[in-house]
Amino acid sequence: MGFDRSARDFWVRVTCVILAVAGIAVTGYLVWERYHGNNPVCAIGGGCLTVQRSEWSTVAGVPVAILGLLAYIGMLGCALAPWAWAALASLFLSLLGVMLSGYLTYLELFTIHAICEYCVTSAIIVTVLFVLSIVRVLVMSPPSDPAAA
Repeated sequence: MGFDRSARDFWVRVTCVILAVAGIAVTGYLVWERYHGNNPVCAIGGGCLTVQRSEWSTVAGVPVAILGLLAYIGMLGCALAPWAWAALASLFLSLLGVMLSGYLTYLELFTIHAICEYCVTSAIIVTVLFVLSIVRVLVMSPPSDPAAA
């Protein structure tokens, strides 16, 4: 016995909704602070402001926090949708997020020499969303053995 495939997908999606909302909160806060001219509250070392003011805080003039916010909104929409295309879209968005977060973490460590705790939090969230997106795609894939269905 155990969960059927739709029940497993449901719980993966619920977890993804919670994580996407957390990602929206983190990136939304950074966007808010940036456009209100405030310094983000950084409990550990003050690296958030250094990172947010660095030349790598934008891509083609768009703040990275806005890109993250849009990605998390997209992943929230995908988590709310029970269809296979949404699982694939979430996998794609979260893969892009993991790649960008990895690159930005590299820059924080070796170029900017400052760590933003919000960026680290977002990197962890998007990595877990990526793993869950893989699980979701696998859960939604038809079983290889028709007798297992």
